[in-house]
Amino acid sequence: QVQLAESGGGSVQAGGPLMPSCAAPGRIFSIGAMGWYRQAPGKQREVVATILRGSTTDYADSVKGRFTISRDNTKNTAYLQMNSLKPEDTAVYYCNAKCSTRVGSAFINYWGQGTQVTVSS
Repeated sequence: QVQLAESGGGSVQAGGPLMPSCAAPGRIFSIGAMGWYRQAPGKQREVVATILRGSTTDYADSVKGRFTISRDNTKNTAYLQMNSLKPEDTAVYYCNAKCSTRVGSAFINYWGQGTQVTVSS
């Protein structure tokens, strides 16, 4: 079982920044697409940003121009730089990665445990 380790959430005032990170274990053979999702109370989980291994990115309309997803393939780590945060960005943020654990094995979706982001007005 692969466990993604998230860190860097927290509480911030509106307009401030946060940068959560997500690390996959070193024993992973290969990582494909990585992404960040969020789930606010009473709402469904939604995609925030995704990044392919070749660094092609995609963003939800609600975060375009404010959030930047990046990755360091040498560290098996993805980052989400969040600027100009708004109260409506408050949610639990989950990291997702498609990982292959050995040569020839399929890529499987794995999730982090979630990190709380709270933005106060």
